[in-house]
Amino acid sequence: MEIRILVVDDDKDVCDYLVMLLGKEGYQAQALTDPCKAVDAQKENGYHLIVLDLMMPGMDGTQVLRDIRGVDEDVAVIIFTGYPSVDTAIKSLQYKASDYVKKPFRVEEFKATVARALAQKGLVLDPEGELHRVIGSTIRQLRKERGLTLRHLARRTGLSVSLLSQIERAESSASVSSLHKIAGALRVRLTELLGGL
Repeated sequence: MEIRILVVDDDKDVCDYLVMLLGKEGYQAQALTDPCKAVDAQKENGYHLIVLDLMMPGMDGTQVLRDIRGVDEDVAVIIFTGYPSVDTAIKSLQYKASDYVKKPFRVEEFKATVARALAQKGLVLDPEGELHRVIGSTIRQLRKERGLTLRHLARRTGLSVSLLSQIERAESSASVSSLHKIAGALRVRLTELLGGL
């Protein structure tokens, strides 16, 4: 599933940075520097999450949030501000903001806040794809720790080098039978291939 995020901030550098950061996380992110266009953008695109600056010329963030709630009660909204106050926090909560992030922010905390806000709405990035990536990287790591090549692993499992390579690169899903053979060849329990999931 493609998760769409809109960043609304009058600072173009902040917009560009957040779009790049969110894009690297696998989200489809866009930005607006004009808060007056946020409601129309939400009507048109149905974003799953909006990251909204509070202090903007022409229209403040709580006003934008109130207007967004007039057209979409469900969209997750993270308030983003360099000027936190009790008053703005209360107003943000009144209009059902998902969270409140202070600028400057720590990147890892911001990413966690975004993931948490989306998870509260039942939205996650491609969980099946993530499972394949975890299994593939765990198999690769265990194989390398044991000094085995793909050819060695193929000989031990009876699976083709091509299939093993696709599993490690998360290009192919492995059957339970294949995972059982790989776990046996690597001398680990099947559950260890799930990388602690």
